[in-house]
Amino acid sequence: MMHNPPHPGGILKEEVLAPLNLSVTEAASRLAMSRVALSRVINGRAAISPDLAVRLEQSGVSTARAWLSMQANHDLWQARQHAQPAVRALQGRAA
Repeated sequence: MMHNPPHPGGILKEEVLAPLNLSVTEAASRLAMSRVALSRVINGRAAISPDLAVRLEQSGVSTARAWLSMQANHDLWQARQHAQPAVRALQGRAA
């Protein structure tokens, strides 16, 4: 069973911004986004969007695909933690 993958915003904060001694304000400026929007991401209150993933790639921080994969893994794990409605197969006998 997969364990809870970390929110990619936390990875961005701890593995990228902290080692570079970048403030949220400076990082947001370099990524051409608002400080509030970046703060929401690095504090796990907003997802890494495709646009942000591309900006991170353009800034030299991994690939957009890697950031989106981390976000998708986190989101999928979260979705599996709560009950889902009953569903029926899309193929097969009609009931």
